[in-house]
Amino acid sequence: MEPSATPLDTTPDPAIVQPPGASAPVPPREQPQQQEQLRIGESGQFGEGLEDRGLLESSTRLKPHEAQSYRKKALWVSWVSIIVTLALAVAAFTVSVMRYSASSFGFAFDATLDVLSSAIVLWRYSNAAAVHSAHREYLACVILGVIFLLSSICIVIKAIHDLSKKVLPEVDDFLYSVSVLSGILCTVLAVIKFMLGKVLTSRALITDGFNSLVGGIMGFSILLSAEVFKHDSSVWFLDGSIGVLIGLTIFAYGIKLLIDMVPRVRQTRHYEMFE
Repeated sequence: MEPSATPLDTTPDPAIVQPPGASAPVPPREQPQQQEQLRIGESGQFGEGLEDRGLLESSTRLKPHEAQSYRKKALWVSWVSIIVTLALAVAAFTVSVMRYSASSFGFAFDATLDVLSSAIVLWRYSNAAAVHSAHREYLACVILGVIFLLSSICIVIKAIHDLSKKVLPEVDDFLYSVSVLSGILCTVLAVIKFMLGKVLTSRALITDGFNSLVGGIMGFSILLSAEVFKHDSSVWFLDGSIGVLIGLTIFAYGIKLLIDMVPRVRQTRHYEMFE
């Protein structure tokens, strides 16, 4: 009796079809770029998951005692910033009135803003249990955004007024002293705030640091515009132009802050228990 023929539609066995000595097919490896995109996607989803639970990313990075240690450092830096910038604000307002300097007025207003922003950071970290609270963080940023907008409008109006009246700044040793001191101190405070804000993943601290950095730039800009005017009186508009530029920069940052943070405040409003 003849053996039954093999059906034609039967799938051949790969082990039989594969030629002898040939290696098994290797699955294609994922490209490094695809792996990187996958890691970024997973990280973004993880961050969104934390926000959904009303927590900041620092809650997964820091141990409880580390978080409290950095919180206390943030409080100390905020207190030092309030004392230093309040003194600088009084000095800068004095220079602005006595020497008709638009950039001095801009710096004085920015120093006052720095006092308010540091006070908001104090409120942000006043509650030890809310060190990782996303709702408290975003609410502090919204308040900072509103203050930025109001302050920038005042700075720009004052600078434009001085430009339209062609107010010429006067130069003396007092102006130099305030400019150098404010530039150095505000820059140092800005660096410290940026470092703490990065560790605590705090947008409020980073915003406070940005404001201090602006104060440092304005302090040096007062010195620059005064020195240029001293050697060339035809560049009288430099002081007012710097004031306008700084005011617009603060305004743009305030708008960006509100656009980013207002939706997040609404998203995390159910997590006020952390406060």
